[in-house]
Amino acid sequence: MRLRSIVASAGGGLAVVALALASLVASPTAAGAQSNPYERGPDPTASSIRASRGPFATSSTAAIGVSGFGGGRVYYPTTTSEGTFGAVIIAPGFTAGSEAYLTLAQRVASHGFVAFAIDTNTRFDFPDSRGRQILAAVDWLTQRSSVRDRIDASRVAVSGHSMGGGGTLAAANSRPSLRAAVALQPWHTTKSWSRLQVPTMIIGAQNDTVAPVASHSEPFYNSIPASTEKAYVELRGESHFAGNTNPDDQGAAMVTWLKRYVDNDTRYEPFMCPPPSSLDYSEWRHTCPGGDQGSGGSGGGGTPGTPPSEECEWWEWWCSTSARTDAA
Repeated sequence: MRLRSIVASAGGGLAVVALALASLVASPTAAGAQSNPYERGPDPTASSIRASRGPFATSSTAAIGVSGFGGGRVYYPTTTSEGTFGAVIIAPGFTAGSEAYLTLAQRVASHGFVAFAIDTNTRFDFPDSRGRQILAAVDWLTQRSSVRDRIDASRVAVSGHSMGGGGTLAAANSRPSLRAAVALQPWHTTKSWSRLQVPTMIIGAQNDTVAPVASHSEPFYNSIPASTEKAYVELRGESHFAGNTNPDDQGAAMVTWLKRYVDNDTRYEPFMCPPPSSLDYSEWRHTCPGGDQGSGGSGGGGTPGTPPSEECEWWEWWCSTSARTDAA
């Protein structure tokens, strides 16, 4: 009898363990959320990261009572059931105001961030001044704004377009505690950012004649040390004003970077490592998280979709397609 009861008891314990394991297998998203408390939203797909509206409903409020910058508008997810969110400051370009970037801010917020499109003190401020104003906006948003309780102040990113993109690099260079930076068609007279430690994505535009990639985006990217996570994305056929027009290819790259580095959400890694093969990008270079190099090796890169042969294990789908094409 005693042996039977021990076996029965052990069997009951095994059943509990089996049920627990089954629940983890059946719900990988829940398991991931338990291991990473910053994950927000459903599992991403190739189409969801390009969506101009993500899974979160949003609302907005005007920035009132600010100091050190010119105001703006804050967009935020309306839900309070998923905890706090990371925040992103978006700075305008030369002569532009926050109104030119509201659709971009809405896009970012709807993917699970508090997004703040700011105005600068004057529309003629240069990049370093914009960088200081970006940091003033970070402090106001996380410490004094009406939505501060919705924000995890330890998870903040900075972004901006044109001279606002140059200001983004300056802000990230000055405050290494920031989680991420995304510079959109950035313009700055400083070409070397060798001290920058914040994970930084630079999004250039192939047909940019205001901040040509050869004299702005590419030197910026190349100067960032290899020890810093970085990416250079070039939008095929786009002009300097992609930051205003908010194309889906730019949005996909930006959301992916913010999710990976602000939310530490590794579900987004497959959308940048290895580089996407979309024809929307004329170039994509990066260091993958953990130091694995992207297509082309250290500091290298090239046309997305053309991996070196040693990466065929990663690019199995591409290599098999390429082999079929070559055979034909």
